[in-house]
Amino acid sequence: MVFREVKGDKWFWGRSYCDFCKKRLYWYDNIPLLSYILLKGRCRFCQQKIDVQYPLVEFLTGIEFVWIYFLINSNLMLLSRFEGFYSLLLLLVWLCLGACFLAIFVADIKYQIIPDSAIIFGMLVSLFKLWADYRFTGMIDFSVFLAGLGAGLFFLFLISITKGKGMGYGDVKLGILVGLILGFPKVVVALFLAFLTGAITGVILIITNKKKLKSKIAFGPFIIIGFIIALVYGQKIWSLYF
Repeated sequence: MVFREVKGDKWFWGRSYCDFCKKRLYWYDNIPLLSYILLKGRCRFCQQKIDVQYPLVEFLTGIEFVWIYFLINSNLMLLSRFEGFYSLLLLLVWLCLGACFLAIFVADIKYQIIPDSAIIFGMLVSLFKLWADYRFTGMIDFSVFLAGLGAGLFFLFLISITKGKGMGYGDVKLGILVGLILGFPKVVVALFLAFLTGAITGVILIITNKKKLKSKIAFGPFIIIGFIIALVYGQKIWSLYF
């Protein structure tokens, strides 16, 4: 239920403050959902209503964390000394990545900005995951580097042929991050689904007069939607066609 300044990357690292009176919020005003309820949806200082997006994002974060836990629950052997520690590391990695992608999703929808700090954080977590995989299993998937590079070059190509009107450099960096996590061939599935869902949404918005043909639509959320589907079902989708 807080607002982060968007200039540069202060929204990611900066202190929280009220949208209206600009006063910095106390730490106990930032307790997810609970603070919003206790404050009755209003700022402690100016009594202006807090945008419902903040508790909604906090609620979605909680749902996301629970979903991630149950998604990988079969790998969490908490009573095993070796596999238990590795599984907890993986859980921490995916929770961090989930929070990172949710932040990018919201920032791109609201401000049409994909913050560099979120991308860098996601890449560092992804590299840590690769190290943990190698440290505990002795295996490392080098295809993720080529997948990330390929996704980035693909978006750069689109920027060059559209002269920057169709994509932004934030999409390039997000594509690299997605490829670094998914590897090949899941990254191909993710990009295909991103363009498919983006095109369908764009057509619906135009038909309903919510957007015009030349209106800009944030593409980052569609990349993230494609990423989530490909992460869970990517191999199955790929096998259906190849």
